[in-house]
Amino acid sequence: MTTRRKFVAATLAGALAAPSIARAETVKWRMVTSWPKRLPGPGMSAERIADRIRALSGGRIDIAVHAAGEIVPAFGVLDAVGNGVADIGHTAAFYWQGKMPAAAFFTTVPFGLTPGEHVAWIDAGGGQALWDELYAPFGVKPFMGGNTGVCMGGWFRREFKSLADLRGLKLRSLGLGGEVYRRLGATPQTTPPSEILTSLQSGVLDGVEFVGPGTDIALGLYRVASFYYYPGFNKPNGTGECIVAKKTWDALAGDLKAIVAHACAAEANFALAEMERLNAEALAALTTQHNVKLAAFPEDLIAGARKQAVDVLAEVAGRDAVSGKVHASYTAFRERTAPWSRVSIESVLTSRGA
Repeated sequence: MTTRRKFVAATLAGALAAPSIARAETVKWRMVTSWPKRLPGPGMSAERIADRIRALSGGRIDIAVHAAGEIVPAFGVLDAVGNGVADIGHTAAFYWQGKMPAAAFFTTVPFGLTPGEHVAWIDAGGGQALWDELYAPFGVKPFMGGNTGVCMGGWFRREFKSLADLRGLKLRSLGLGGEVYRRLGATPQTTPPSEILTSLQSGVLDGVEFVGPGTDIALGLYRVASFYYYPGFNKPNGTGECIVAKKTWDALAGDLKAIVAHACAAEANFALAEMERLNAEALAALTTQHNVKLAAFPEDLIAGARKQAVDVLAEVAGRDAVSGKVHASYTAFRERTAPWSRVSIESVLTSRGA
């Protein structure tokens, strides 16, 4: 074979091999989520994480995002990712408190850390290491993957005059806040997001707590329940979680691990900023265009909830060793940051008057 023919043959061989190499370097992941498709807030966080990972990896990781119910139900995300049905999931940690009691601390707990305080605990206060330890037996690696910010107390069909008005109500409330409501006399329900509106319309639910105005408005809850209560003592933070199958995570090259971690961190930051804007806009629309009645919970309800929350959190701490560690770390961090939060955020808001 002449030199020229050898060169042409080598060039063709390289050209034919190149697509195979590219294909081998591209992995396709399935992301399962707990949200209706493109739900403002958490649903969009899932989409943006997938987009960021795809872009930052140069297409080496290509993620297909599936809404709740497309592959697994809303509350099946942890098992699906841990068992290898999906490579990655987007959900909320407090959905798993039945499997691991301390999981709720990584979303929010009643009268707990605010969004800024929560991020500080996870990133700079030892929270991430405890989160990793808690989730290890379930075969997943957790990340903060969004935040809906401070949540609202909930939607109700009728006005509250006192704590007594809460008793007997069927209330959609998840996490440890649901247990607090139960001890106050309500009946908490773990209704998936996609079923909340129909359950409220049919009378299966008397009230609903979900997220905040920017997300709640998309579900149309104002069409059925006109009283919108604050403060969201039951959910003062709204961290969304992104979980990656541990086997998938361990097999990633170092640069791809960095890309996945960065994509989640970027979304945790962006989502909180976006939700501040969306919540402000939606609250204005709800009160001026949809005749929603914004109201504060009665003082005796808040006082009763605060008392019950202390007992609920203490009981979680006593469930097992890792729950005790998480509770101790979380509460110690809240105690350390509370004085600064009072003289910083609380005092600034009070001083500016609006």
